[in-house]
Amino acid sequence: MTLMRDADLAAAFDHAAPAYDRLVGLNAGYHRDLRRSARRLRLPDGGAGRHILDIGCGTGASTAALLRAAPLARVTAVDASAGMLERAAAKRWPAGVTFVHTPVERLAAAGVTGPFDAAFAGYLFRNVADPDAVLATVHSALRSGGRLAVHEYSLSGSAGHRALWSAVCRAVIIPAGTVTGDSGLYRHLHRSVLEFDTAPAFAARLSGAGFRDARALPVPGWQTGIVHTFLGRRAGSGEGRREAGPR
Repeated sequence: MTLMRDADLAAAFDHAAPAYDRLVGLNAGYHRDLRRSARRLRLPDGGAGRHILDIGCGTGASTAALLRAAPLARVTAVDASAGMLERAAAKRWPAGVTFVHTPVERLAAAGVTGPFDAAFAGYLFRNVADPDAVLATVHSALRSGGRLAVHEYSLSGSAGHRALWSAVCRAVIIPAGTVTGDSGLYRHLHRSVLEFDTAPAFAARLSGAGFRDARALPVPGWQTGIVHTFLGRRAGSGEGRREAGPR
């Protein structure tokens, strides 16, 4: 199966937007694990005085998770899907939250320039054509010492975790998407996870993009070994940028 890309994927998310919140709500750990990854940014003082970039915000679940972790922060949330963004913007948010319709690859053209104190990406990187280019964009948008957290389906590399993911997709995720007429998007989800970096490979990709202290942390429950939080930070003043090495 060929993965969806760019316009086709954005259109699929547009179509899925009306039912998206209901479907992800069937996963008991979905919102809990997003909140866990947002907390792992460890922004002090409730995020007071901090500006966070939320990339691939979808219908706003990641935005809500960030505000639970840093309720005093300012959040700029972006997404390439107009349908998903419309759902997000229709919800109630504090005054410091702004939504912008743009793919992450075109942040500057959309007027989203930062610098940001932190960036968060929930379920984004499997869906971009060039993860390294996106990481470079995010790295440039962060201020010195700025932190990145990526919450992503990224398998451990274990055959057991790979088999469990496929079993859950075939038994639950794809049938649920079929009911709403969005089976293509959820088949893409299944295949994209299988073809994406393993957790060690994506952590190495972060390091190669210049992020310091890059590491992968697991989430609990049935998604252990399937979903990870990836953390890194832009080098602080005087640290310099680490050269990309072989992967």
